[in-house]
Amino acid sequence: MNIQKLMKQAQKAQLAQAEMQERLDATAIVGSAGGGMVSVTVNGSGAVRGIKLDKMVVDPSDVEALEDLLLVAIQDAQTKANDLQQAEVQKIMGGLGGMPGMR
Repeated sequence: MNIQKLMKQAQKAQLAQAEMQERLDATAIVGSAGGGMVSVTVNGSGAVRGIKLDKMVVDPSDVEALEDLLLVAIQDAQTKANDLQQAEVQKIMGGLGGMPGMR
């Protein structure tokens, strides 16, 4: 194997990964629960960026229900972010022509 070719492929992979990370960080993904009464926005990396609550779910006598809805909405958003990450990685790997050891 040509070491220079391998080095160029590695540099290309690093650049593609950095570009992917920028796209993921700039992407807003919304997860929801309770029929949309609770929504959580994350970026493509899964970091929580915002939470929206419908007034109907804010019941001081049932905080546990709100906690459950928040948890479900966060998990939904993070699952979607993970799916997006996987799709982006697949695009990069396909675009690199399959670097040895990276399949």
